[in-house]
Amino acid sequence: MANLTLVQAINLALVQEMERDDRVVVLGEDVGPNGGVFRVTEGLHKRFGGHRVIDTPLAESGIIGTSVGLAMAGLRPIPEIQFEGFLGPAYDQICSHAARMRTRTRGAFTVPLTVRVPVGGGIHAPELHSDSPEAIYAHQPGLKVVMPASPYDAKGLLLSAIRDPDPVIFFEPKRIYRAFREEVPEDEYTIPIGKARMVCEGEELTMVSWGASVVQCMQAIEKSGRSIELIDLRTIYPFDMEMVAASVRKTGRAVVVHEAPKTCGFGAEIASRIMEECFLHLEAPVQRVAGFDTIMPYYKLELEYLPDAERIGLAVDEALAY
Repeated sequence: MANLTLVQAINLALVQEMERDDRVVVLGEDVGPNGGVFRVTEGLHKRFGGHRVIDTPLAESGIIGTSVGLAMAGLRPIPEIQFEGFLGPAYDQICSHAARMRTRTRGAFTVPLTVRVPVGGGIHAPELHSDSPEAIYAHQPGLKVVMPASPYDAKGLLLSAIRDPDPVIFFEPKRIYRAFREEVPEDEYTIPIGKARMVCEGEELTMVSWGASVVQCMQAIEKSGRSIELIDLRTIYPFDMEMVAASVRKTGRAVVVHEAPKTCGFGAEIASRIMEECFLHLEAPVQRVAGFDTIMPYYKLELEYLPDAERIGLAVDEALAY
């Protein structure tokens, strides 16, 4: 096995799938000789050529619109949007066309499209470079939304996304692009979309998170010294409610952690579903630890905005003391 960062694991998945399937093409701003803004596509242009690794103009609507057409024509496009804040201009193409094409054509056309997007804060980037819009796209029927929290998961989930017959938004938490390494098999493997990962087992409380926040959850659990079960959703939509419900029925308490603003964040959906399916097992209200209901601040205050081990620990204490 190779000891890889998240960036390297995604790059390996792209290389292996492009070698396996000549329908796979990569396109986006600076993805060619430059290897992308975070160097995720480094080496692909040299290896596969400019007809499969395509530099595009700075036009997100055009990138996704072109990709929708390529997918309908039988290719497997992987467009890269440089930062999540730039998804706005492509929203119409993603939600009005890619997500609806199967239904609109009654199954005559599908859109096997994987939109790769660096997401989240923690790298001291400027405005429009640090948001967490996963709830927006999880709300759109016809889309799958994935966010890995480890190199191993990133490779397996990306291969599943590329092979999926429908559009997938593949969010890559940039804060952990190079934060740690993990053993990643060089052989091909996939991880099913919609299946969560049990990071650690516990008896007193269930913690649910995804993306870079999983790392902060692990730090909070270590500091707490309590028996806490941590679930990494991996897939935001469809998400693994079966695993979440089974855990909450066992522990009776739950804390949900994410970077996005608290109001209408995806944690609200999880808390609601826990109430619907586990109400008689709950010993305390579900706690949510999230970003604040403000625009992501500039880097001086960025770390104050993002959930950290201390804020997570306070929520854990409140749930356990109820």
